Amino acid sequence: MPRAKQEKLDYGRVLGWLREREREMVASAQEMVLRESPSNDKAACDELCAHLAGEFECLGGEVKVHGQPAAGNHLQVNFAGARSQAPILLLGHYDTVYQLGTLNKMRCEERDGRLYGPGIFDMKAGIVQMMFALWALRETAGAPPRPVKVLLVSDEEVGSATSRDITEKLASKCAAVLVCEPSGPGGALKTARKGVGSFTLTVTGKAAHSGLDFEKGHSAILELAHQIQAISRMTDLKRGITLNVGTVRGGTRINVVADEAVAELDLRVASKQHGAQMERRVHKLRPVNPSCKVEIAGGINRPPLERSPQVAALFKLAQQIARELGFRLREVAVGGGSDGNFTAGIGIPTLDGLGAVGDGAHAAHEHIVTAELPRRAALLAGLMQAIQ
Repeated sequence: MPRAKQEKLDYGRVLGWLREREREMVASAQEMVLRESPSNDKAACDELCAHLAGEFECLGGEVKVHGQPAAGNHLQVNFAGARSQAPILLLGHYDTVYQLGTLNKMRCEERDGRLYGPGIFDMKAGIVQMMFALWALRETAGAPPRPVKVLLVSDEEVGSATSRDITEKLASKCAAVLVCEPSGPGGALKTARKGVGSFTLTVTGKAAHSGLDFEKGHSAILELAHQIQAISRMTDLKRGITLNVGTVRGGTRINVVADEAVAELDLRVASKQHGAQMERRVHKLRPVNPSCKVEIAGGINRPPLERSPQVAALFKLAQQIARELGFRLREVAVGGGSDGNFTAGIGIPTLDGLGAVGDGAHAAHEHIVTAELPRRAALLAGLMQAIQ
């Protein structure tokens, strides 16, 4: 159970040191945004990964690059601690949802105390806060009391297929995981995230001419419509369960009874128990028309991050540190997933939303509040020092 360290960090000194470097933090964030890093562009991701490796190396970290044949490389950085204890993991990603060239229409610019740009909120500013928190600890308190590991992956925005094993293996050796994904509204930390599942329903029917032999055909599209109705009835908002059919495709021509139709759906659940139940229910779907065939692939790919006693204890500790830093901190449960879902799913205490304060993730108005950068980095530094 995390608890406050007896020899407390001088929070005022840490925050003062970071505030003196606010402009450096902004410049570092701008540099990262200008290095575009779409999840599906390995060359661009690897270029940013190499840049970040150099930045963390300058802070005294031992760099390990997990090379990938197709996805961008994943970056691990190890920092020694004053004592030999299980490390703390700082977790995040450097890939974004934006394609190369987005900067031509979505400029990286600062105005009215906000820094705008693709990926700045989700989550390049969070990486800046990691770097400066580690730097602040080194300058104001020497080495962190326990070792710290940093893991920045290149494929979080597309499901973490190549990084999940690395994340879970590294987290399994850690005392706690601090996720620097964007904060919730007003800077809230995320103490619960829904689990995420995805499914593909493929319906096979029988083709026929819609005018000459209509009665001989069996429409895959009509069958899929029945399946979509059944899926929609599974949503249970009171229990936090939602199923969304996001894409539908099928048929070949207007005058042909469709012999194939496909739907892709997204599942969100608040608990592991609900996830297992819903996975079974989706896979039990059967055709209404016995002459059609329904095939279902997929399942839960991110377990929920549930508000366990360990998560609650981490949040309480963060609240204490925030008070010492002069601000109030609240918590929120969200529907979106992160790689923190994986670490929580294997039982490691995980606190999410420690990244930047801002708004507009994945949107044209994506931005951060620049004045919050030092305070959020100070909070992260305080947690690294206080977790026992």
